[in-house]
Amino acid sequence: MTPLEQLKAEVCALHAELLRWGLVAWTSGNVSGRLPGTELMVIKPSGLSYDELTPEQMIVCDLDGKVLEGELSPSSDTAAHAYVYRNRPDVGGVVHTHSPYATAWSAVGEPIPCAITAMGDEFGGDIPVGPFALIGDDSIGQGIVATLDGHRSPAVLMRQHGVFTIGKNAKAAVKAAVMCEDVARTVHLARQLGPVSRLPQQDIDRLYDRYQNVYGQAPAASQPETAPSAASAAPATVGSEGDPA
Repeated sequence: MTPLEQLKAEVCALHAELLRWGLVAWTSGNVSGRLPGTELMVIKPSGLSYDELTPEQMIVCDLDGKVLEGELSPSSDTAAHAYVYRNRPDVGGVVHTHSPYATAWSAVGEPIPCAITAMGDEFGGDIPVGPFALIGDDSIGQGIVATLDGHRSPAVLMRQHGVFTIGKNAKAAVKAAVMCEDVARTVHLARQLGPVSRLPQQDIDRLYDRYQNVYGQAPAASQPETAPSAASAAPATVGSEGDPA
C-alpha cells in the first residue's frame, strides 16, 4: 500500500470516530489529512453517508483545493481545509463538526473558558471564537488561521457555524474535536450550577506542558543487540534473604 493509499484509508476510517463520539448528525462533518512531504490532501466526498464511505471514494486535492483524483465531488469545506494547509505547514489534519454543545457556544459567540484541567491539557487556554463566514470559498479557512494565530488551542468555534480543529495529523485533529465537545458540555453543565472561574494562567501553563511533554508512554529506546558480557552472563549471587546481593 502506498502512503497515499494509507492516508485515504485512514481518513475514511476516522469518519467513523465522528459518529462514535456523537459529533455529527447525518453528513454534517468532515475529516481531511495532508500527505506528509507533499502538496496533497485527502478529504471525504460531499454528502455521502459515513456508513457507506470507502477509501476508494476519498478525494485527492492539491492545496488550492483542485481535485486531482476521485470521481465524486469533494466536501463543500474543501477550500477551507486547503487554506489551512497552505498557511499552516505544521498542520497535517483538519476536522469540521457541528457537535451540539460546542456549536451552542459558537451560536452565542462566546469562547469556552479554560475552567477545567482537561482544557489546560489539550487546549492550553480558552477555545476561541472565529468570525462568521459563509461556505463556498476559503473565507472560513482564513478565519480559522487568523483566529488560531498565537493560540495553543487546536480548536476554533466559527461563529454561528460549528467547530474546526487542527492537528499534526488527521487522528490528532479528530481527538481535538472529541475533546472540544467534551469540555464544551462539561463547562456548560457547570454553569447551570453556578459561576465558573477560569484556572490561573500559571496552572494552565503547567498543565499544558505536562500533558504535551510528559503524559503517556515514551517511545521505547532502541538498543543494539550485543552479546552479554561475562559479568552479566554470570549467575547472580544470592544474599541471605534470597534477593540478588
